[in-house]
Order: sequence, then C-alpha cells, then structure tokens
Amino acid sequence: MVTILDSLPFHIDFSELASSLRVRESSAHYQQLQQIAQQAQAIARPKACCQLSFIDAAGEDWVSLDGTRFSSRILRVNLKGVHRVFPYIVTCGVELEEWSNTLDDFLLRFWADHLKEMALRAATLELNKFLQERFQPGALSSMNPGSLGDWPLAAQPALFSLLDHAADTIGVQLTSSYLMLPTKSVSGIYFPTEQHFVSCQLCPRENCPSRRTPYDSTLYESRYAVAQDQASG
Repeated sequence: MVTILDSLPFHIDFSELASSLRVRESSAHYQQLQQIAQQAQAIARPKACCQLSFIDAAGEDWVSLDGTRFSSRILRVNLKGVHRVFPYIVTCGVELEEWSNTLDDFLLRFWADHLKEMALRAATLELNKFLQERFQPGALSSMNPGSLGDWPLAAQPALFSLLDHAADTIGVQLTSSYLMLPTKSVSGIYFPTEQHFVSCQLCPRENCPSRRTPYDSTLYESRYAVAQDQASG
C-alpha cells in the first residue's frame, strides 16, 4: 500500500539561506530576499509518496519488485541479499513550482530555485524519518533512474506504476522525455545496505555541481562486474 506524506514540515532558516546565497545584511537585496523567503514559506507544501515492496525475482542484470521488472546490473547487485525495498517520489510541491513560474526577474527565479531545492531536501529528510520510524530498516542507500547509464530515465514509468500512480496525488508528472515536473522532484528506490552506496561513486563526470562523493574508478570492477558477482555467489 502506498503512503502519501502531504503535510511535511518546511521551515526556512533565513540566516542559512542568506549565507548560502551570499546575500549580506548590508546588501541592497537583503530585504528583497526576506520577502521572497516569506512568500515561499507561506506557500510551500512539499510532499512524498512511498511504499514497502518485496523482491520476487532477479536475473543477472534485472530485478523484479512486486511483479514490476527493472533492468539494471547495478541495482540488481545492490539488492543482492535484500528482501524489502522502498520505492519513493519526493517533491518540493506544485505550489512552489507555480509560484516560482510567476517571477519574471532572473535573480528572483534563481532564489526561488534555491528555495525549491531546500524544500525538496526537507521533504527527503522527513521521508527518511518516516521510513525509519515505520519500518526500522537501518542504514539506507538509494538509486535513482537517470543517475547512471545503467539505470536510465526510461525506468521512470515503471517506477511510477509500481507506486500505483500516487505521483498524481502529490502532483508529480512525467514529461515525454521522462523528466519530472515540478523540476525539484526526486524518484528512486531506498534499500537497506551495510555498504553505503551513492551513484556518484560510479559516475566519472567532472565538475558536477550535484556530486556528493568522489568517483571510484575501481568500484565497478570490484563490486559489479559479472565475474566478481559469480565469484562471490
């Protein structure tokens, strides 16, 4: 059964916001940023949906969750020995998205984009808190369609279908190219693991603004190559 989290708390720490955007109190933009933050705080309704799913079959480079098949060697290896996972979608919310689209000034839109990212992060933290309190899964890692070539954005429809189209309930839509609207939305699968995984470890892209951990050039061969998997199995 899909759980909808539609009343997630979001509090803007203005000092943190101003610092991250490098807007000092002496700046002519300081009051303007305060006004934008107050508007966002009043409007924001970040949301999430998730469910408990079980692995019912797996092959060399695919895995089936509740009858829905996903083709990904890396996902299959990451879920080896795992019995339950948590598909999810998190979003900053259509309210912030629609509000940001009314802003016609480049600087204001830049600030609004940052605020939407903050709302998304806050919602993600609340989702993790919910999963820990409800299911006590221990340490969780996540994989997201499109973060690696091994699991492309084309997996999005299957993931949305697995969640019984709850994306509609929280206001998230897929474009024809499988991108999500609102733009500050994230989908994926959380899974318990003793070896923390971040997709960045397998991505060689340099100067990526979203990088969370260094690229490990030896990780794929040591953990995900077929020969290694067969040897460990």
